[in-house]
Amino acid sequence: MLTAFATLLCVTALLAYLNERFIHFPTTVGVTLSGALASIVLIALDALGLVPGVRGWAADLLKTLNFTNFVLNGILAVLLFAGALGLDARQLLRQRGSILTLAFLSTLISTFLIGFAAYFVFGLLGLDVPLIWALLFGALISPTDPVAVLDLLKRARVPARIETLIAGESLFNDGVGVVIFLALAGVAGIGGRHDGGVSALEVLTLFVREAGGGLLFGGILGVWGYLLLRSINQHAVEVLVTLALVVGGYVAAAAMGISGPLAMVVAGLVISANRHAVFSEETGELVESFWETIDQVLNILLFAFIGLDVLLTRTTGAQLIASAVLIVVALAARWISVALPFALVRAREGYGAYTVRLLTWGGLRGGIAISLALSLPASPHRTHIVTVTYAIVLFTIAVQGLTILPLVRRAAAASPDG
Repeated sequence: MLTAFATLLCVTALLAYLNERFIHFPTTVGVTLSGALASIVLIALDALGLVPGVRGWAADLLKTLNFTNFVLNGILAVLLFAGALGLDARQLLRQRGSILTLAFLSTLISTFLIGFAAYFVFGLLGLDVPLIWALLFGALISPTDPVAVLDLLKRARVPARIETLIAGESLFNDGVGVVIFLALAGVAGIGGRHDGGVSALEVLTLFVREAGGGLLFGGILGVWGYLLLRSINQHAVEVLVTLALVVGGYVAAAAMGISGPLAMVVAGLVISANRHAVFSEETGELVESFWETIDQVLNILLFAFIGLDVLLTRTTGAQLIASAVLIVVALAARWISVALPFALVRAREGYGAYTVRLLTWGGLRGGIAISLALSLPASPHRTHIVTVTYAIVLFTIAVQGLTILPLVRRAAAASPDG
């Protein structure tokens, strides 16, 4: 495992350097595309017999790291806490209605829109995917990933309210999407939680326990962290306390059967809201710089992993057609799932005309979608879902991530006050 991680780290550093030195794409976008290109080159070298066996060697190396554990049971806690800590929690609290409406309602609507559409598309192409598995696909592909687009938002100086809206929704819908996925997995009888055939009440109970318990536990963690941190003023110890809060809290949430992702978001927001009481000016800069750097490094590693993981995916013609169709379906579902609930809050909170379009095109998918797809048990259905998930993730990063800047600028011009 150490050899595999060292290889990934060195390859990622090289890809990031080449992007920064010559290509100048946003880092996460450039690293993902460079990783995918490197994978394609290795596949071609193997197929042409120039370097026989190189694809199998690289794929085995990546399997050693186990992408699902790497994300869901590894870096996700750190990424979500760091993302929440970097937000203006007071601004987010002022926008809590729109953020929570989008995070919960949009994710639910998108899950079922994509799930039913995917069931129809798979069936039309002769790919045998049961409805419950199609809904699982809807749940794992619905959460958005703010990493790549936030860099563009900052470059374009988009209003702070829109940036907070996009980042806040993404942080919360990551957790909500995982909870929905686990509930549907229980219905399907996979994942070790249920044996299938559970009632609607049991699914609702699971959802409430996972989501509500995660939010409550995150609040407790955040308050506990606040009480500890405000009583000391040494940045190394404060970094250690926050690390223990994140890693220990995530493990504890998993042991209690509640949502670790939601707990990390809330804990980070509680500390962010009280940062001036918790940190002195000097230690606050050092602690926040640490978490910002960790966030950026782990995100680059994650997106390099996504690009390189193309090596593990073998596709058929029907799967490629399904991928092309479901890319369009995912975009349409994202627009509908944003526009409908946003109608409840837009007039009251005064968002600009481009906000729905920006939320739709900025709805990038990332590591959580792929890790959930790879967590599915071995099955003929799994290969179809994994292939389509990779296709949608790469499309959102490569196409949407590189073309959103003009839309961001229009949104900023249309809503100069946010």
